Amino acid sequence: MTHSGWFRTHCSGAQSGFGPPAPMHRLPPVSSMPYRRILTGVSMALAFLLPASLHAADAREIARTVCAACHGVDGNSTEPANPKLAGMDQEYLMRQLKAFAEGKRRDDTMSAIIASLDSGDFAKLATYYGSQKPTPGTVRDPQLAAKGRALFEDGNTDSGVPACAGCHQSDGQGNARFPRLAGQHQAYVLKQLADYKSGRRATDPLMTTVGKRLSIDEARALAEYIAGL
Repeated sequence: MTHSGWFRTHCSGAQSGFGPPAPMHRLPPVSSMPYRRILTGVSMALAFLLPASLHAADAREIARTVCAACHGVDGNSTEPANPKLAGMDQEYLMRQLKAFAEGKRRDDTMSAIIASLDSGDFAKLATYYGSQKPTPGTVRDPQLAAKGRALFEDGNTDSGVPACAGCHQSDGQGNARFPRLAGQHQAYVLKQLADYKSGRRATDPLMTTVGKRLSIDEARALAEYIAGL
């Protein structure tokens, strides 16, 4: 018996007693939703687990060529209308980049820039800017800032505005859920409060409520106090 004949006799399903091979079940395509969710989660996890030094080189180059005009290479913008990103919680920054990509936050300039970036760069940028040292802000009106301090620490029980310190911390350092406010530009803070009031920014229901309840004078006082934290 030839080798091939032995193989057919002893290894075929019919002769071996194992029967015909079981039919193969087709797996869903990789583009299907379950796989996409798994792959996205794995990619984000790996991005945060990679050494910060590997992120830094790429992120600094993106910051220098794409972000610096508005936010500065080190995340300390000098333009009052643009936020300081230095020292922000990395998870918070990541969420905001995704919010712009998904249209939950709207800004003509940012929306165009986000569209030009690879979503894989979001984690790198969040890590990079979150690790930068923030510069202090400047208080221009101490009396107005004093009024803002009372609101920041105690809120307004008559209008139902909660104390800002309850979420953003007493020193304005923020956390993964709520952004760092300390030293932020007055103009930027006022713009965000106005966007929450109008519904243009829809990233946090609580802040939408706060924006609607704050008066213009209260918003100005808060922005002035926050700049000096």
